[in-house]
Amino acid sequence: MRKQIVVGNWKLNGTKVLCHQFASGLAGYIGSVELVICPPATHIDCLVSAASAHSSTVSVGGQNVAAQSGGAYTGEVSAGMLRELGACYAIVGHSERRALFGETSEIVAQKASHLLEAGITPIICVGESSLVREGGEHAKFVGRQITEVLSRLAPSAESAVILAYEPIWAVGTGNTASSEQVQSMHAHIRSVAAPFINSVATRVLYGGSVTPDNAANLLALPDVDGALVGGASLELDKFLAVAGGC
Repeated sequence: MRKQIVVGNWKLNGTKVLCHQFASGLAGYIGSVELVICPPATHIDCLVSAASAHSSTVSVGGQNVAAQSGGAYTGEVSAGMLRELGACYAIVGHSERRALFGETSEIVAQKASHLLEAGITPIICVGESSLVREGGEHAKFVGRQITEVLSRLAPSAESAVILAYEPIWAVGTGNTASSEQVQSMHAHIRSVAAPFINSVATRVLYGGSVTPDNAANLLALPDVDGALVGGASLELDKFLAVAGGC
């Protein structure tokens, strides 16, 4: 059975104070859902240290990683560096990275490969825009994203990756895909991924304006194994409430 997981993406937010608040607040967490926080890279080591000091079970991840392992790439952070900081997970292919920084599926695959080599689990994001959805091409579009990334990974990846479906039209908008839309897409993602990984064992998350109000319904769907949470992950009570919906 796949263990559910809730991943908080703090994006360009957060402070060392918030890291300590979360580490302390999650110290007594005994739920069955795995919890992960992805703070800015500058705060990864702080959150890791704080979690250790408070004996918190929260795991820590990165929001991005370089497509290279080292060299003259000013401002980049490699998979090895994330590992050294204590990151166990890292998000790749987020819709904001694709849209704002022009990341292609080839780049996303390179990043995921470096993470796997470093022993870090990549959380590979896919999702369609409102134009693609309205044009009825969403299944084809997301399927192509999945294929273009997974076909470039080593066969040993198997269930060492996590997939995250984030409909761009729902990210940060307050709009949420219906239960039918989410379940249909998640089942489709498993089907498309099957030739490349053990898709039955692979966790597929939903990300798109997940809140404490809609989490329980979304995460009860058979092919939804957790959530990638944005804004709600910046408040401890809300983050725990989302996890409580698992």
